[in-house]
Amino acid sequence: MKRPSIYILVLPIFLVLGSFTFCSSSDTNTDTNTIIQEEEEETTSATEEGFAVVTAVSTSGSEGNYTFSVTLSSPDTGCDQYADWWEVLDADGSLLYRRILAHSHVNEQPFTRSGGSVSIQEDTEVYVRGHMNTTGYGTKVMKGSVSNGFQTVDAAAGFASDLADQQPLPDNCAF
Repeated sequence: MKRPSIYILVLPIFLVLGSFTFCSSSDTNTDTNTIIQEEEEETTSATEEGFAVVTAVSTSGSEGNYTFSVTLSSPDTGCDQYADWWEVLDADGSLLYRRILAHSHVNEQPFTRSGGSVSIQEDTEVYVRGHMNTTGYGTKVMKGSVSNGFQTVDAAAGFASDLADQQPLPDNCAF
């Protein structure tokens, strides 16, 4: 009597294990793709082509005397096109603080700059936004407070656009 080939005995085991591994990998890939898509959606919602977009805000200090550290992503090309300031506004759109950026940041994207003193209470809600010398203000801004943090929101088109002419304004661009 002939003995069955080892391949005939082992093959079903490999098929079962292979199917299990395939399903497991497929499920993992689906989850990973979902996470990547969600992250891409978040990133997309925080960007606005042609504008200086605030991507992060942190604060330090105490009530009435806060320093803001603001991260901007902007399509700088040199002095002809660069993020020339970021600013903090109250809920009504009044300027509380403006940090002038004296040069372009072509090879440093995104970049973070600090400024202050911003005289607010820790629970005061404010807007933080960037400005481009060529396109002005976009509609993607960060809204929040020192106590609760900041998140990206859409501001109404034209929100406090008159501030573009209010001092302080940049004198020139160094490079």
